[in-house]
Amino acid sequence: MANMRSKINEIYALEQLSGGDSAVHRRHPLVKLVSAFVYIVLVVSFGRTEFLRLAPFVFYPVVLMALSETPWRIVLGRMALALPFVIVAGASNIIFDRATAFTIGGIAVSFGTVSFFSILYRTFLCVTAVLLLVAVTPFAQLTDQLRRMHVPDVFVTLFEMIYRYIGVLLDEASTMYTAYMLRSTEHRGLQMAHMGSFVGQLLIRSYDRAERVYAAMKCRGYGGAARRGARRKLQPADYAYLALTCLPFILLRLVDAAAVFERLF
Repeated sequence: MANMRSKINEIYALEQLSGGDSAVHRRHPLVKLVSAFVYIVLVVSFGRTEFLRLAPFVFYPVVLMALSETPWRIVLGRMALALPFVIVAGASNIIFDRATAFTIGGIAVSFGTVSFFSILYRTFLCVTAVLLLVAVTPFAQLTDQLRRMHVPDVFVTLFEMIYRYIGVLLDEASTMYTAYMLRSTEHRGLQMAHMGSFVGQLLIRSYDRAERVYAAMKCRGYGGAARRGARRKLQPADYAYLALTCLPFILLRLVDAAAVFERLF
């Protein structure tokens, strides 16, 4: 918690990349949102043992990162946060599904092991696709496009508030932690005995801060309904982007490229 303020900056570092001027950044937010959605649906539609058929799908994040000049370090750092949950969820497959799928050098590989790595790989692809969407699309354009797609406004507003004000919550926690350490110089960190009161005070301070933030928003004319930005027209380059990012993976979903390659060679 000592470096919490730097962590706050890290949360929004990915969004700061959305102000770039690459060919991907200039595309219409609708086509970027649709292509990411189609890609994620196609990835999760594969069976848990179809690991080889999923292999070509890695080209989507690799090519988009290269075209948008998105640093791998930032994306992989955010993606790593989801891995512990996936590892815990997928480890049960190794334990319960021990039927042999194939052997490598006399070592039997179970279907549970294959499905475990398939889950990890699919998580990597889906999370990376979402992170890239945030990295190449300004957040305001993204939420505006969700509203134009008739996503319920309450969900979009809730999404905006959680994303925007998680930094405010962490800032309050950082202030409280600094005050705690100044009053408890004999301790090197937050003691478990004080954790309950610390969390309770954080809840009270957060509620008070939320009231002040909402009052400031009302003073600036907020009426509960978000204003939509100017509508952008789709350009030929947007249609080309949508076709190039969706059609190859739809084809890979319909056709088993690994089987075709095996038959040919």
